[in-house]
Amino acid sequence: MKSFAHKTAVITGAGSGIGRALAQQLSQEGAQLALSDINEQGLEETKALLTGNGKVTLTKLDVSNRQAFELYAKETLSEFGQVDLLFNNAGVALAQTVEDCSYEDFEWLMNINFWGVIYGTKSFLPHMLTRPEAAIINVSSIFGIIALPTQSQYNAAKFAVRGFTESLRQEVKNSNLKVSCVHPGGIKTNIVVNGRMHTSMVGEQTHSQQIEEFNKMARTTPEKAAATILNGVRKNKRRILIGQDAKFMDRIQRLFPEKYTDIFGALLKLAR
Repeated sequence: MKSFAHKTAVITGAGSGIGRALAQQLSQEGAQLALSDINEQGLEETKALLTGNGKVTLTKLDVSNRQAFELYAKETLSEFGQVDLLFNNAGVALAQTVEDCSYEDFEWLMNINFWGVIYGTKSFLPHMLTRPEAAIINVSSIFGIIALPTQSQYNAAKFAVRGFTESLRQEVKNSNLKVSCVHPGGIKTNIVVNGRMHTSMVGEQTHSQQIEEFNKMARTTPEKAAATILNGVRKNKRRILIGQDAKFMDRIQRLFPEKYTDIFGALLKLAR
């Protein structure tokens, strides 16, 4: 897909972070936007930043609610008549050991980070297969490629998103629909601020300390992340890595598929 002008893009999690930056850049390029988020105020703030003239709709949406997502898809198609780009971007963070993590927290994260991607894809897929050109972009994480302690829940969801997306791409390879999986490293968003951070990979830390630590490590801006994603969509890239940290961790995992956990474990000890 070389141009986004006059395309209709659906973006979940558009009230902040990467979703907001995607909306801004697609608006500049002449796209119409169906923006959703659980945070209505965030959506309004995003809309105020848009500079394009394309139609924009805002919808409060809980992506973990299948019926709500299916209704949203119907209403969006009725409003715009077409959907050409779907960014399954909404996500949350959770940090806890397997032993101490409650089923409630595990289900909360999986319902948003994994099932939200499934509901979005399934709701729009039949229509998008009829479009002359279309793209589904599912946001996984570098934690969909490597696993680290206290991240089992997040790893499980993001590995699942990766597997689902790579399988879908093969299923639709003879159609006009293109499918990409995005693996961001540390992006300067509010994901840790809004997450359920019960513990830390580097020992005992308060939530505020974890936020501070994350902000130090997160060197890529949402704007840079969005530009990288859109460039990847233009080039029909299967896997879109964002940030030098993601590229480094991906390379280490490829070189040392069994030993990378020891390498990152040693780095975490140094961080302590």
